Amino acid sequence: MRLLSPLSWLYGFGVARRALPSIGAAKVPVVVVGNWVVGGAGKTPTVIALVQVLAARGWKVGVVSRGYGREHDTDVEMVGAASTAAQAGDEPLLIQRRTGVPVYVARDRRAALHALCAAFPAVDVVVADDGLQHATLDRVAEVWVFDDRGVGNGRLLPAGPLRAALPHAVPAHARVLYTGQRVSTALPGPVAMPGLAHAVPLSAWWSGDTTAAVPLDSLPREGLHAVAGIAAPEKFFAMLEAKGLRFVRLPEADHADYTTLPWPSGAPDVLVTEKDAVKLLPARIGTTRVWVVPLDFELPSSLVDQIAALLPNRHRSGPHP
Repeated sequence: MRLLSPLSWLYGFGVARRALPSIGAAKVPVVVVGNWVVGGAGKTPTVIALVQVLAARGWKVGVVSRGYGREHDTDVEMVGAASTAAQAGDEPLLIQRRTGVPVYVARDRRAALHALCAAFPAVDVVVADDGLQHATLDRVAEVWVFDDRGVGNGRLLPAGPLRAALPHAVPAHARVLYTGQRVSTALPGPVAMPGLAHAVPLSAWWSGDTTAAVPLDSLPREGLHAVAGIAAPEKFFAMLEAKGLRFVRLPEADHADYTTLPWPSGAPDVLVTEKDAVKLLPARIGTTRVWVVPLDFELPSSLVDQIAALLPNRHRSGPHP
């Protein structure tokens, strides 16, 4: 680990050279949701949940994201119903499908923000999927997401998991959220309790048919496989096991493209995350029954109230009539 420390210092120097985030300068208020450590902290479900609750409280919400792994990530692109994960990135495509709000992607998130606001002038708050370390993206609020790893060994990449040096205190415009069922740093913040409740056939998931959902305990007890192409596959597997399911684990790399199906030919039933589902078209799966298992994620009301209080439209406290 000590051998990596000089590389961490260089990495930290590069991060520190960026300007500090500009607070509140954007024409449309931006809320940045991100994590200080690499991979798998629960950022995407937090974005989805925040978008949904802000929309329920009356805001017209949009989302900007980089669209990691897409084919032409320097281009600005709107994510729509006809988009593919290769065009949009798997996480932005999932966010758009779950929320239905305008989503724009680009490596330059400012360009994505400007394109979104030009195309959708009614949008009055934008949630940025990731971007804590993107100092040129103005924001009025931030949500820092930590899982049960906390800050790991406290070192910067590559000697540790930190993307940037963590401040000693939470600034006034930021709030902390813990998604690992416990507080895992010295920073104050509420705990969200994610869970799995049901499974949806892949074709129904793609068509938006929520009536096809079935309880997890009604799934077959034999021949199950579970696939997870996320940063921390074991988290998904552990949650399935907590529901009493037994299955063959098939962990995949984060953002796996599924050019080749990862389960054995003839497997009767396969469980996947929604991040996997956006890259699996029903026409490809043959006779295998593929079940999409959404993550249920409810944000603490105290956190939502605090974020809402940082937004200019403070009179909006409930859903539209």
